Order: sequence, then structure tokens, then C-alpha cells
Amino acid sequence: MSGQYQLGTHLFSSRIILGSGKYESFEQNRACVDESGAEMVTVALRRIPLDSPEGRSLLDHIPPDRFKILPNTAGCYTVEDAVTTAKLGRELLETDLVKLEVIGDDRTLFPDVAATIEAARILVKDGFTVLPYVTDDPVACQRLAEMGCAAVMPLAAPIGSGMGIRNPANLRIILETVEVPMIVDAGVGTASDAALAMELGATAVLMNTGIALAKDPVKMARAMRLGIEAGRLAYESGRMPQRLYASASSPLDGLANF
Repeated sequence: MSGQYQLGTHLFSSRIILGSGKYESFEQNRACVDESGAEMVTVALRRIPLDSPEGRSLLDHIPPDRFKILPNTAGCYTVEDAVTTAKLGRELLETDLVKLEVIGDDRTLFPDVAATIEAARILVKDGFTVLPYVTDDPVACQRLAEMGCAAVMPLAAPIGSGMGIRNPANLRIILETVEVPMIVDAGVGTASDAALAMELGATAVLMNTGIALAKDPVKMARAMRLGIEAGRLAYESGRMPQRLYASASSPLDGLANF
């Protein structure tokens, strides 16, 4: 995939980040990671046990010496819980990376923006490379970038909804007003959603349910990889201007006069 990007001190080439929930097995999860070409996998510390017997842990199938493991604070509803969970992830996985989630609403799983900003402030000060999950609010993303977050991760649609990008205009504004990478998180349902995110200029896309709940998750993982690649190439190529009226694709000069 075209070019590398940086999150803190970490360099990546793949522009797809995979989750590790809702798969039928760890083996299926690993097969999807391989097919997608992902280099980083996010793990919900409060939901996936990492201390299972040998051979039955997620980390036996997606080992930290082969992939970057991104611990996340999914399931946290307060600043205190999120900070404590992030510190636990740093100890268990020996990484400064954290995907910060502070949920504000059970039904939509939308983040609590004020609590997210406060938790981010604490974790950045403590030396974490913070990747905050947040609404597609340009002002919130600006605040998070200004305080030292390594990226911002606005949702495209509610977590697990598969609705695709509901508000591309906001994502464009975020891209124009923050100087850190923007990773589209939540709501991607199929390859065209991923391609659109990349065409807008997103640095990467994080996805889970769109692959895990597909009829053929491994095949969908490949489709997502190809969508990401196509979208990034289109973004780098620069699309033609849109016009209201037709424009002849062949030049009019030198036409035969019958």
C-alpha cells in the first residue's frame, strides 16, 4: 500500500487496522488479519482474556512479535476506568499505544466527548501514544490533536452498524483542521465504505464487525484490503472535477467535416 505513516514512534505501511471481536474463532480472526494485510490488531482488554491456557489465547494466534497489538479501553464509561485499563494494557502488552474509548451512551455506544478529552489529557501526560475514538466533531478532534494525541479516530457511523460514512462533510473538515493522522473508526460495512474513507483522505480505517459478521469473513477481509488500496490510490491520483453538464471525452478539434 502506498507510503508509510507514523503514530507516535510507530511506523506502519498497512492502512487497515483490524479488531478482534465477534469472530467465530481465534483461527478465523488470524486468517482475516492475514488476508487484510493488517499490521495492527486492536484488543479490548475488558472483554478478551489474555491469560488463557497456552494455545487458547488470542495472543497465541496474533502474537505481539509479529503484529502491533493496540489495547483499547472498550467497555469503559468513566475517565477513571479508561485510565486504569490503559495502564493495565501497557503493563500486560508492554506498549505505549492505546485506543481510548470512553462510552457515553449504552444504546448508540457514542463516546462521552468530555470524558474522552479528559482521559486523553491524563494519558498523553503519562507518555501514552493515544488514539482516541470520538464523534465526527471537528472541534473535539482539534482539541485532542492540540493536546498531543497521535491521531484522531472519528466514527463514520455507530459501532457495529455497518451504515458506512454518514457525514463525509465533517470528515473533510476534520482533515482540513487537524495536523495528525485521521483514522476512520466504526460503521464501515463493506469495501466501498472503506474506499470512500480513503478517497476523502483518511490515513487508515479501523474495522471489525464489517468483516467478522460477513457471510465469508476471510473473503470480506480481502475485499476490504482492495477497497483501501483503491481508495488510497484514487486519493493520491486526484479525481477529475465534477461538472453539471456533459463534456466530450474526445477532442472536437480536427473533426472530419461531412
